Amino acid sequence: MPQRPRRFRGGGGGGRRGPPTCPGGVRRGAGRRRPRTARHGGAHHERQDSARRHGTGVAGRNTARRGARQPYGHRLRHAVRGRRARTGRGADRRNDRVNAPATPLPPVPADGPAASLGEWLGDPRDPSRPFSYAASARWDRAEEFPAAAVRALDEWGLGRHYVPAAHGGSLSRLDVLLDLVRVVARRDLTVAVAHTKTFLGSACVWAAGAPEQIRALARHVLAGAPVAWGLTERPHGSDLTADEFSAVRSEDGGYTLNGEKWLINNGTRADLVCLLARTGEGRGPRDLSLILLDKRRNEPGAVRNTPKIPTHGIRGADISGFTCRRARALPGALVGVEGTGLETVLRVLPVTRAVCTALSLGAADQALDLATEFAEERELYGRRVVELGRPALLLGQAYALAYAGEAVSRVLGRAAQCLPGELPVMSAVAKAVVPSAVDELIGHCAEVLGARSFLDGAHADGRFQKLERDHRIVGIFDGSTVVNRHALIRQFPILVRAHGNGTVDAPALAAVTDPSAPMPDLDLTRLGLVSSGGCGIVQGLGAAVARLRERAAGRPAGLRLGELAQSLLHARDALHEEMATLGGLAGKDVPPHAFDLARRYEWCFAAAAAVHLWSAGRDDGPDEAGPRPVPCDDEDLRLEAVLALALPRVHRPVLPGEASDPVPDGPGDVFERLLTSVRRARAATREGGAPGSVPRDGTAQPEPTPGRTT
Repeated sequence: MPQRPRRFRGGGGGGRRGPPTCPGGVRRGAGRRRPRTARHGGAHHERQDSARRHGTGVAGRNTARRGARQPYGHRLRHAVRGRRARTGRGADRRNDRVNAPATPLPPVPADGPAASLGEWLGDPRDPSRPFSYAASARWDRAEEFPAAAVRALDEWGLGRHYVPAAHGGSLSRLDVLLDLVRVVARRDLTVAVAHTKTFLGSACVWAAGAPEQIRALARHVLAGAPVAWGLTERPHGSDLTADEFSAVRSEDGGYTLNGEKWLINNGTRADLVCLLARTGEGRGPRDLSLILLDKRRNEPGAVRNTPKIPTHGIRGADISGFTCRRARALPGALVGVEGTGLETVLRVLPVTRAVCTALSLGAADQALDLATEFAEERELYGRRVVELGRPALLLGQAYALAYAGEAVSRVLGRAAQCLPGELPVMSAVAKAVVPSAVDELIGHCAEVLGARSFLDGAHADGRFQKLERDHRIVGIFDGSTVVNRHALIRQFPILVRAHGNGTVDAPALAAVTDPSAPMPDLDLTRLGLVSSGGCGIVQGLGAAVARLRERAAGRPAGLRLGELAQSLLHARDALHEEMATLGGLAGKDVPPHAFDLARRYEWCFAAAAAVHLWSAGRDDGPDEAGPRPVPCDDEDLRLEAVLALALPRVHRPVLPGEASDPVPDGPGDVFERLLTSVRRARAATREGGAPGSVPRDGTAQPEPTPGRTT
């Protein structure tokens, strides 16, 4: 029997049991004791669970079963030598040099934290699991917060990946965090949205907070407590410059707060809120500041939580808000310098946009699983649905959409460390194109499912209907698709100039597109407001196409890939010529056709990202953050399908009577062939073969049951 966990005997907590040591965490220095802390019952001061040190998981649950892998943190110690999470005075020393050049990180082991989290959570098809599909369906129907799933994620230690390694957490690579978020979203988007908001709510403090403020927030997050991000207000929506919530400085250096924040994720659950408030007397952006409000440090009635707001999707999430009436923010609550609040939010938004791509891709994984399983099992007109022309085409296109979105997310996750100066462009593109592509993907899957996409609970506990509703929010929060396209349009002059100059940071771009390359730690203090070098993924396409032709020589699909890539190159040049005709866009007057150019640029970026990854020889298996969840056994076909999908969206629409620059002719069945490749890879997964095609949630693909007609 596993040992019972030790109990903390300090005052206030009375022996309350703390969370187990996190498999997803990073080991402390060998032989070093934890520093003594204030003796209260907070979870982050409770002792380490001795059961975990002896090969068990949660207290009472033995995870040292035969064949189980060591926790991820154990393997990481051998890959990342000398990198230890520090607490106490060690953390103080790290804070003093937070802006120093970071030591490049080695690659994460292929069975990294995403795989570890999936194994920890277990098979979601098992209804006895705390984070199962059946439980998610119950929570959704009852509009109940998914507390059991959140606890399971806390027990694994997901919150450690929201705290930078320099401050005692495990966050050093954004791409690893994106893979973890995708694992959660693949099971339940509501849970992913609820849990990851703590990272979004903390990011501004990591980027601009004072050392003492950062240490205090890190302790809070590492204890598993949620943090909210209070930006929006009822009258103004996404127009943050119009926010009216006020913060008036007191003589002691604190602030008196008045106003309402509305549509806030974890607005009621979170005791800590990083909120945007008006500290100046004017109405300009320099009159806005960030305040870290601790609701617990107020008199009763000073902070009133507003009731949960009913929503169409993510029904169980705590989407609510709060109202402050002469509430107090204590001295030290100001994040950064007064008047820089909006600037800090805009600098951090690129990272939060990247997280949104992981949310979308997790929803895509689940939609594809549901539609493909149904099409393989369902029989109509004497044939399985997957063998019928229209469903096969739709599923093939859906997988191509997923691969395009995955390429965007993969380069974005590494660019945050290797090309942070270009993140304002790349993240705006990604936040617009990936959720939009996944909305389209879900629509294709709905057509394949037919009536079962509409009937509530008639198929798979209503999982498809839930994810369809849930995913609609991803394109809205943290900047809607229109807002992100507007942000991209504002940077058109920079992109046109950089394209004309041929500006490319070749070494950094190579690190972005090669998942095995070392890279520095994620440093949120390095983020800017606009791109400093344009967009290397698009500007460096010419060199990538040349590498593609060299690598494709002698391959059966080599000629076709070369033609498609060359067509993309021509479309890119023509697109920049059209962008140049807009000139400088002063004020807020953006012509409608500029949004069409932005949409075309997004697909140019997605296709270029796929070309870069393929030409670098890094698109043919699992990346170092974990196995790929959308299997395909033909990397050439995967790229061909992405280019065939993207090129018509990049080229300028042809008006009647105009000569066109058509996509090169080729086999018209590329999407059907892609689906065949995917089905082979899924079959190999069921048989225990196909490395790199194991789903990130730890499940194996179920055996299809041909002939099912119900």
